[in-house]
Amino acid sequence: MTAQDYIQSKLEELRQPDGLCILENNGEIERAVFKALMSKKFRKYSVDKALEQHIKQAIHLHVENNEPINITFVHGAYKLWRLQESPEVDWAELFSLMYYTKWVKVICEVHKPGVWFDFFLDDLIISRLNNIDVAEIHKYIKSYQELMDFLKQYQPSNLHMTITPVTSRFDSETAFYEDVDEKLQKITANGPDGLSACVDPPTKEAVELNVRLTDQQRQDPKWAEKVCLLYNAYIMARSELGYCNNPEKILAACQPRPSGTRISVGSTKDSVMKFWIGAGVLKKRDGSYRRIIHSSNQLDAGAYNFEDVNIKGLSGKNFQKIRIAK
Repeated sequence: MTAQDYIQSKLEELRQPDGLCILENNGEIERAVFKALMSKKFRKYSVDKALEQHIKQAIHLHVENNEPINITFVHGAYKLWRLQESPEVDWAELFSLMYYTKWVKVICEVHKPGVWFDFFLDDLIISRLNNIDVAEIHKYIKSYQELMDFLKQYQPSNLHMTITPVTSRFDSETAFYEDVDEKLQKITANGPDGLSACVDPPTKEAVELNVRLTDQQRQDPKWAEKVCLLYNAYIMARSELGYCNNPEKILAACQPRPSGTRISVGSTKDSVMKFWIGAGVLKKRDGSYRRIIHSSNQLDAGAYNFEDVNIKGLSGKNFQKIRIAK
């Protein structure tokens, strides 16, 4: 089986119904939806009681109102600049979207209004946090939307995947930047020399991975702390929007959050790597393949063959070939 045959077959599988029927009893619908969301085939980490109760409440609200189940996924609107795939989406995004489609496909079969799967993207702030050109952010979002449009033909008709940039929730870009700067001023006014006293190792590692250092930052021993302060100010501004903190929203993520507010489902069956900072790879297994996502460090250390791929309708510079892990 070639890589192209494998990918095409997995796309076609998404079209195949699971043989379930639309349920009419609200109680049965709610139980079926909750069971699907909590399925250990997809969920990578446990869910605490508070989150479990929130999920049940959100499901109840949507079923009672005959609305789509709303799942919101927050992530950055960029492809890690260290990757040759940057700034556009690649197989990692496709594999993840296929995985999430399979996760919620059961819900679409039992609940007639289906699912609204919304990607809430940190967009313009990335240019200030990571020194990524705004044009690259727009390229990422454009290629992301094109990938979603391609995938629609394989998805249930009542599954609606959307992109909502954070900045779109503000009156203007100017209003967005003014709000973030106001929050930053409040934070820095309370800290020693305007800086946080500490940046924990995991945060510092993430900052060092994502930030494309400028010459000025290289001369500043406190550059990482300043990036973290800006990020904290941004999170305050984003939180005040109230977009995610609604009783009807079910939040999802690749990896667990310290606050325990999101269902952690990874990015593919075999990966928890965040798809926007990694690249999609196929790994041969038992005459077939596994879809995995490798980090920039794994890509640098790994050995791969490249196989040409030509899937109708799947365009973009990163979909003409794919890495096969040796």
